[in-house]
Amino acid sequence: MKRITISSIVLIYTLVSFHSNAQIKNRNNYDFFDSVVNNHNQIFPASGIPSAVEMILKYCKVVDFNYYDLQNKWKNKSDGSFRDFDKKELNGVTFFQKFNLPRDENFPIDSLFNTIDYELKSGKKVIIALQVEMGWPIFVVYKKTKDGEFVSYSKHEGHTLIFRNTKEIVRRSNGTEIMTYSKSPSF
Repeated sequence: MKRITISSIVLIYTLVSFHSNAQIKNRNNYDFFDSVVNNHNQIFPASGIPSAVEMILKYCKVVDFNYYDLQNKWKNKSDGSFRDFDKKELNGVTFFQKFNLPRDENFPIDSLFNTIDYELKSGKKVIIALQVEMGWPIFVVYKKTKDGEFVSYSKHEGHTLIFRNTKEIVRRSNGTEIMTYSKSPSF
């Protein structure tokens, strides 16, 4: 009765090994929406830019989920822009302002979309300002859909805003600016 056969040991080892590998794969499959957006808040009405930067830092795993230092410093700063973070290195992540151009019929929209597409294919996200009725809230472009549209997320306090028509909004606005980032080689 107490006798354990070799085949029982092999079966138990296989099940434990399979379960462990599945858990490791799940842990490494870091989903931006589930892991970052759902656990983040924009804590001031005008702190959209630092809020988006914090989401990127959380996505890059260089700060923890309770990190709100940038928003707490920014508060409701009304004269801030992407320029405040241009070429700024935070915890090994450097941010870059791009497409700070007049929003008119000469705006290089195709180049903007190609840049966003390139960043997404590289496994990165892109910070973007989108013109809506309430002004220019800041979003993070999360992914490209099969039909070629970009999906973008933002936070308003604890509420998640999802736009599935990012390109349409950018075209209607005659362009916008974005922020990209790079991680230092040590990360």
